[in-house]
Amino acid sequence: MPRKLDLLHYLKGADRRSIGRSNTVAALVLEHPRAAGQLVRALWNTDYVIRMRAADALEKASIQKPAIISPFKSELLGLLAEAEQQELRWHLALMVPRLLLTTAERHRAAADLRRYLDDRSSIVKTCALQAIFELSEQDSSLRAEALDLLRTAARSGTAAMRARSRILLKKLKAEP
Repeated sequence: MPRKLDLLHYLKGADRRSIGRSNTVAALVLEHPRAAGQLVRALWNTDYVIRMRAADALEKASIQKPAIISPFKSELLGLLAEAEQQELRWHLALMVPRLLLTTAERHRAAADLRRYLDDRSSIVKTCALQAIFELSEQDSSLRAEALDLLRTAARSGTAAMRARSRILLKKLKAEP
């Protein structure tokens, strides 16, 4: 990767409704994994748009190469606990289950994600449900609680939560 490549340049913009060039940035990070550090640092940027686009790009890159975020496990877990911005929350919720977590880290992440279920954003709540489900697939001690949360959301969650819960419950062959 060229030394002077500034990923933040691609993430700037004024429109909070647009992902801007985050797909381009995700592709660049997949080609040059060491650049992922720039995106992780950008998750604390003072610019709201840069933070959300960096989270989007990092999450998209981690779909294809989960190892890209592995070196930043402690930073991502710390931000999971403290993030207030909804776009950060939903992208973190999707990324964290892709990390290789210890039992204690999984339980801490699940506790943080449970707090996300009280978020104003339906997207955050739905991503948190998905993440808790994925963590429960890695740790059977989280399964009963995940089932309870999915069943409750299938009955009384937002439309997105109800739909996602039904899909996940079918995957588990469990009744809502």
